[in-house]
Amino acid sequence: MFSNKITDIFFDLDHTLWDFDLNSGLAFGAILKKDHPTIEIEDFIEKYAPINQACWKLYQHDKITHAELRYNRLKYTFDALEYFVSDAQIEGIAHDYIELLPENNHLFDGAVEVLEYLEKKYKLHIITNGFAEVQYKKIKNSNIAGFFKTITNSEMAGVKKPNPTIFEHALNLAKTKKENSLMIGDCLDADVQGALNAGLDAIFFNDKKVKVGQDIKQVTYLLELKKYL
Repeated sequence: MFSNKITDIFFDLDHTLWDFDLNSGLAFGAILKKDHPTIEIEDFIEKYAPINQACWKLYQHDKITHAELRYNRLKYTFDALEYFVSDAQIEGIAHDYIELLPENNHLFDGAVEVLEYLEKKYKLHIITNGFAEVQYKKIKNSNIAGFFKTITNSEMAGVKKPNPTIFEHALNLAKTKKENSLMIGDCLDADVQGALNAGLDAIFFNDKKVKVGQDIKQVTYLLELKKYL
């Protein structure tokens, strides 16, 4: 569908190629087992996942800072569990989590296969709102760095998706044009609508199978990208 005009494909990283939920659960599992063994990891993740998502949405729209994101998502989770932790303990957990997170390298099914398929036809890139140092470690440790010509993160762009400036920064870095570019990501707001508003086409990685309008191009498995590309 896109083959005649698309030369460059931009991927989101977390929740699109890199299995954030699985890797995050493993990191927190190790931390809780060592420092807070009375908390069941399943109970923690049940509370943490929606809180983290809500905090990230605020962060994407510049309503909280990086430091507030790191603190709030843990503080609110422990409060929801009715489990007391001091601010010093939260800071320790936040530090350990960021250290451990990129040591787990699980990718979504088909990620490497679809990257191998696409790199023969397109130039591949990353656009991520994640923290630069952590994202680079994830990409390196999961052995996918070699697929990407450029990596754009929100720290270098000075703004986060869905702000059009981060897409413009990525296009300039990739030395390509918006009409020749495609964004693939799991977030309708940041990745899909953000790209569309910036003039790029987009495909929604809808692994959760949420209902979306018929005008949104979507795949539920990464290997389905072959039908578009």
